[in-house]
Amino acid sequence: MTKIIKHQFFFPHPTEAVWEYLTKPELIELWLMKNDFQPIVGHDFQFRTGPISSLDFDGIFYCKVLEIVPFKKLSYSWKSGPGEGEITLDSVVVWKLQPTDKGTELFLEHSGFAKKENLSFYNGLTQGWLEKFDKIAELLNAVKHGHTNA
Repeated sequence: MTKIIKHQFFFPHPTEAVWEYLTKPELIELWLMKNDFQPIVGHDFQFRTGPISSLDFDGIFYCKVLEIVPFKKLSYSWKSGPGEGEITLDSVVVWKLQPTDKGTELFLEHSGFAKKENLSFYNGLTQGWLEKFDKIAELLNAVKHGHTNA
């Protein structure tokens, strides 16, 4: 059975500000990982972190931008494996932004955890994405109050 991570988070900030943290490589690096992301459909990019041998993970997420609707939706593939071109996790991340009177609702759906060997990634990312939302909130709040953590 395929498992799906679904989260929703409210930011008391304009949709454009939240969007920047999802689409600007230098801002993505502040809350997620080093990357060579470009907000262009079809662009292949990578997120890079340290290898995690217990997850059979070489430290690289191989991604491709699948869809962009500016300030509303962003999706990309999210693949990983032990290295040498072997892919054991083939998943998709979808971000949706909904402006409200008081800020922005951000919805995350990360799907494709179909194999038993993906269960550790699923469990780690379920909590991990929540921690990333908190990091985005800290960064946005610092900017709003004139402070930067960079």
